[in-house]
Amino acid sequence: QVTDPVKAVYEINNLPNAIEKLTQTTLRNVIGELELDKTLTSRDTINSKLRDILDEATDKWGVKVNRVELQDINPPQEIKVAMEKQMRAERDRRAKILEAEGTKRSQILKAEGEKEAKIARAEGEAKAKFLVAEAEAKAIKKVAESVEATGTDPAQYLLAVKYIKAFNDVVQNNDKTIVVPYESSAMLGSVKALEKIFKS
Repeated sequence: QVTDPVKAVYEINNLPNAIEKLTQTTLRNVIGELELDKTLTSRDTINSKLRDILDEATDKWGVKVNRVELQDINPPQEIKVAMEKQMRAERDRRAKILEAEGTKRSQILKAEGEKEAKIARAEGEAKAKFLVAEAEAKAIKKVAESVEATGTDPAQYLLAVKYIKAFNDVVQNNDKTIVVPYESSAMLGSVKALEKIFKS
């Protein structure tokens, strides 16, 4: 749009030719600023930049640029081949990144699962130990109360427990001969004491 005919005539020798050459130069500069694969998909961006630059540059010629519209972007065949190669390389790069991220995520999830399993096992073992210790404590308390109630000698009780355990170990090994010591009367007395406690 010519806003000042005087400038359009006297400030430039051939206005249409000047605008055409300015547009070509500006277009090269604008496209040169874009990545190769974006030139075909950024027509609106190119139009906007061209309009702004041309409007400012032609103002001194008495011209107002209201709109710029690129009809088509058709680069040479060698440029198309280069762009296709670049796009394939970019797709491959992104695919590798996604694969690496997936592998990393899988390893993290596996490590977290193993960690949680170890924690669960440790908590289970700790709980089992606590229950065993609690049961033993209750048993000891019960025996102590029975010993006190029956007036049994604690030493005899402990001796009887040891004898019973020893005989149990011997009986489980069939290839051994059981020898009853001469002092078995003391043992029998201890066992009687133990029997007395459990009957109480």
